[in-house]
Amino acid sequence: MLHINDLSYRIEGRPIFEGATAGIPTGHKVGLVGRNGAGKTTLLKIIAGDLSPDMGSITMSRNARIGHVAQEAPGGEESIIACVLAADSERARLLEEAEHASDAHRIAEIHERLSDIGAHAAPARAAQILAGLGFDEEAQQRPCRALSGGWRMRVALAAVLFLEPEILLLDEPTNYLDLEGAMWLESYLRSYPHTVVIVSHDRDLLNRAVTAILHLDRGKLTFYSGGYDDFEEARREKQRLELKLKKKQDEERRRIQVFIDRFKAKATKAAQAQSRVKALAKMQPIAAQLDERVKPFHLPNPAKALASPLMRLEEVAIGYAADAPVLAGLNLRIDQDDRIALLGQNGNGKSTFAKLIAGKLAPLGGNLFGAKRVDVGYFAQHQLDELSPGKTPYDHMLELMPEATEAQRRTRLGTYGFSVDKADTKCANLSGGEKARLLLALAAFHAPHLLILDEPTNHLDVDSREALVHALAEYEGAVILISHDRHLIEACADRLWIVRGGTVKAYDGDMDSYRADLLAERGAGTRTKNNGARNEAGRNARADQRRAAADRRAAVAPLKKAMQGAEKEVERIGADIARLDRLLADPQLYARDAQAAQNAAIDRGQLAKRLAEAEEAWLAASEAYEAANADASDAADA
Repeated sequence: MLHINDLSYRIEGRPIFEGATAGIPTGHKVGLVGRNGAGKTTLLKIIAGDLSPDMGSITMSRNARIGHVAQEAPGGEESIIACVLAADSERARLLEEAEHASDAHRIAEIHERLSDIGAHAAPARAAQILAGLGFDEEAQQRPCRALSGGWRMRVALAAVLFLEPEILLLDEPTNYLDLEGAMWLESYLRSYPHTVVIVSHDRDLLNRAVTAILHLDRGKLTFYSGGYDDFEEARREKQRLELKLKKKQDEERRRIQVFIDRFKAKATKAAQAQSRVKALAKMQPIAAQLDERVKPFHLPNPAKALASPLMRLEEVAIGYAADAPVLAGLNLRIDQDDRIALLGQNGNGKSTFAKLIAGKLAPLGGNLFGAKRVDVGYFAQHQLDELSPGKTPYDHMLELMPEATEAQRRTRLGTYGFSVDKADTKCANLSGGEKARLLLALAAFHAPHLLILDEPTNHLDVDSREALVHALAEYEGAVILISHDRHLIEACADRLWIVRGGTVKAYDGDMDSYRADLLAERGAGTRTKNNGARNEAGRNARADQRRAAADRRAAVAPLKKAMQGAEKEVERIGADIARLDRLLADPQLYARDAQAAQNAAIDRGQLAKRLAEAEEAWLAASEAYEAANADASDAADA
């Protein structure tokens, strides 16, 4: 069992932990959650022994190995799989000794120990882990130096997973994984045989891969059983009870104080008043709940909607060299209400496709229609590093709003959560989450018809990710989303496109079927031939599920369109009524043109009747759409 005992730690005088205590049972998978800056990474470093606490201690089982991803990713000449195998230093040492040992007894001991630690199966296990993280057989033989930084971090992650320590510490492991790698890691951690402590803002990972949540809040640790959704529900209930108790306690304190104030000067009541003073002093106040709501995101809607399709691609090819296209044969269309998620392993061309749509890259061949009339907002993670470190968010807004007043610029920044102090903070001193907010504000500033988000959540905590989900739900333009956050995709996207084999095609399935396909592919190398018939049956079943899912979406689509049309009619009539109300509110209208005032009043009455009818139609369409969705969900569950 891993015990955190009365832990206290300060950074530059600021308390990070104050008497933090928790116990993690052996074998539990625990998600460590808390706001950005709460100290989650610091806690992992203390558990790993990289930092020493000011007070308190960390205790664990004797001889328990602690594993965490190395901060410096491997980059030498050795192959990727050799680098992973080298993580098991005992195996490497024994194999080297076995080559030179001459004593028969020692040779026997070495081979017995190699057998005990599964040394001969290690290459297959290392290959399986690397395959799960996106390295095919050919890639595993390449030297580490040939990899980019993100892929090297995958090798470092593979090495610590291969080592299989008794206590595995992971700090935001999905930040350098694609969606496919994140799905595989989720499945791997669920069956991991030892204790795991993982810091993550990936809601889906925290719901599927962990058995408990450790919440770090205001220097204290609280242990909750279950996944993230269970934790949220339990925490809300706890807050409700605390607020109820605080209200009751405050009323009792007021009652006692009134008694003291009334009778402390009276000799006959002095003793009773004094006892009330002591009772009041002993009453421990219940802490008020701090308002920790996350600032919402604001995505301005396009000023004028364009007719569909926004863009149409016919046999388009794209790449960085005319003789070596990354993607070809693209025949796609993007409509004004599309919410598209791009699936596919990193390196397959998702970001290249995004650059084409954003106008950052010209097509090598084929026809791209509509691109010139569409205003595109583009958010990409690499742009975080391109923000001028010496400029402030206010400086960036000044460039976009040169004619506006200072108050208008600061108001615009305030809609993205930048207070006066943060608006005047240099970008170099902003957190990753704050930089992401600023970059999103800049990308969406001109109210684009199409918003492209390439990994927008890497530096956002769980609550900020949920705020982004709400903002995208309210945004009326089209969205193309690239993300390893499955919850974000499932909440925001209604179309899936897969980037694979040098092209982009629609995927006729949902995220569950995509996950099943992915795990089947990445686990295929470890299965035996005896499983062939069962695998084929599973693939056929998943194909049936995808076809059924596509049929359900096709059946629901007209109802969704009818609901959206009814909603727009309600908004249009409401706008007309508001215009007439402003006209009728002018007292001079009746003196100036009594007939016009009478006509406006009549029109207003007719519109009010039409509004009631439109609202009824909207409610009916909404109920039909929700009922169809519920039936489709029930059918899928069945």
